[in-house]
Amino acid sequence: MRAAVKNAPHVPEAHMKTPAPHKIPIAELDIQAQAMLARMSGSLSPQSIALAWLDWASHLAGSPGKQAELVHLALEQSATLSGYIGRSLAAAYPEGLRPRKGKTLFGLAAAEGAEPPEPPIQDRRFQAPQWQQFPYSVLQQAFLMNQHWWDTATRNVRGVDPHHAEVVNFIARQLIDIFSPGNQLLTNPVALNLTIEENGANLVRGLQNFFEDLQRMRGGHAPAGTEEFQVGRDVAVSQGKVVLRTPVMELIQYTPLTGQVHPEPILIIPAWIMKYYILDLSPHNSLVRYLVENGYTVFCISWKNPGSAGRNLDMDDYLEQGFCAALDAMEAIVPKRKVHAAGYCLGGTLLAIAVAALARDGRQDRLASMTLLAAQTDFSEPGEISLFIDESQVSMLEAEMEQAGYLRADQMAGAFQMLRSYDLLWSKMVQEYLMGERRSMNDLMAWNADATRMPARMHAQYLRRLFLNNDLAAGRYPVKGRSVSLLNLTLPTFCVGTVTDHVAPWRSVYKLHSLSPAELTFVLTSGGHNAGIISEPGRPRRHYQVAVRETDGNVLAPDEWLSTAPRHEGSWWPEWLAWLRTRSGALVAPPPMGAPRKGYKPLDDAPGRYVHEK
Repeated sequence: MRAAVKNAPHVPEAHMKTPAPHKIPIAELDIQAQAMLARMSGSLSPQSIALAWLDWASHLAGSPGKQAELVHLALEQSATLSGYIGRSLAAAYPEGLRPRKGKTLFGLAAAEGAEPPEPPIQDRRFQAPQWQQFPYSVLQQAFLMNQHWWDTATRNVRGVDPHHAEVVNFIARQLIDIFSPGNQLLTNPVALNLTIEENGANLVRGLQNFFEDLQRMRGGHAPAGTEEFQVGRDVAVSQGKVVLRTPVMELIQYTPLTGQVHPEPILIIPAWIMKYYILDLSPHNSLVRYLVENGYTVFCISWKNPGSAGRNLDMDDYLEQGFCAALDAMEAIVPKRKVHAAGYCLGGTLLAIAVAALARDGRQDRLASMTLLAAQTDFSEPGEISLFIDESQVSMLEAEMEQAGYLRADQMAGAFQMLRSYDLLWSKMVQEYLMGERRSMNDLMAWNADATRMPARMHAQYLRRLFLNNDLAAGRYPVKGRSVSLLNLTLPTFCVGTVTDHVAPWRSVYKLHSLSPAELTFVLTSGGHNAGIISEPGRPRRHYQVAVRETDGNVLAPDEWLSTAPRHEGSWWPEWLAWLRTRSGALVAPPPMGAPRKGYKPLDDAPGRYVHEK
């Protein structure tokens, strides 16, 4: 027996038959881990932040010149602050340690006849007179100098990746803002004075406001005051009918308000990250109503608010079942008429892609013109939102969306809130929780709280193809498997940028000049991404610049354009209306509502069903 075993042929260990181990789904495991990390970190990639900090810190450690600059700045600020403290004390105590008729409840104002010293740094957060009293004047100046020092420290460090530098600068700014003296009760003289005057009643109201907001947030309800702006009753009230419903959108045709209309209808394409009715807010500031009142047949897409069932919808679906389906319906309802197409924000980006696909297929003649409102086509400089977009961050979002099937509305809203933390977060908390005063809600604020979700696959494609890879500007963006190029555009184009846009910076929007050879009318208007576009005639303190680049004309640098384009007071809406009219035919009778015999029967009254989905 032993001999038989001894003489048995040798079998290599690698070839021995052993039970196959359970196969671990490695990719799925990684996705689950990243999704869990996203829930713990508020959907911000810790690795992205850590890499940015390490890049900045290591390069700063090896930059003696930058270190010397920061030391010099610190000494200079120390001397400036010391001098300011001395002048403030001299103004408050002109005759020694006893102030003369200048004492206030929580601070020492300049004595009678003495002017308070001019603060070295001016900031709108500290413009109230109480902030000029000692010692609060010193607190706010110390805070502003510290903020300036860190801004200098995180910029222009030789060798640091530009994206990493912006991330570190942003994180530093957010952390410093937490400790602003204006955000704390004991260091905010305005809140302290009010507390004494009202015997603490403001703090009681603030606590009530806090618990109401907490209850609303936990229950998934809209912020306080939004109930005054109900969709279909107070906003989105322009009359019309839903004439088409697809899995991604409803198409609304608006009722004419004039006896005759221009033959060319207008198709409005809003961004899918927003409810469409920003373009149909209250009757006085509704862009839809403005166009209808001025003799145009208007159609508008209302995007569906997707759930997990729509996880596999992609960009081609939004093009085919959104823009193309809407265009087919309009050709049936208003036959043999070219269409003025207008896209807002990402809706404008989608429109540019769609028109480039039409040009590729030789069908660009279906349109009369193209209008892009605060819409980017080149994402090489996309603005502050790029802080949240890199490979690590996108991978984390993809993992999170893989499980849910969509990107939650509050995730996108939270990113924009961080970009404008003072306006959208801290000033609101101070006013409503320390001062106990609810901010008055308006239609734009109510709309802003009515956010939408985004399908997982489509949003991932959008982030990778447009933001990360900039495929559209490079001429390699695929539509139905074939790339499109903006170089093929020949439609007259009207393009609007806004001066203080933090979502689509106007210089980024302006890059269309270098991508499209078409005749291009560019307008730069005052205001931001939303308020600059919703800028109805008669609104005070509005102005814009406009200039035309002829077909295949020379491209001016943005700053050169800014210094030469004529300036006009008022709203840019009449400028666009005049531009449309020069490209529209003589007035005719309004078209019918829908086309039942062609399959486009009016379904529901505007604003339809999709806009109500939460």
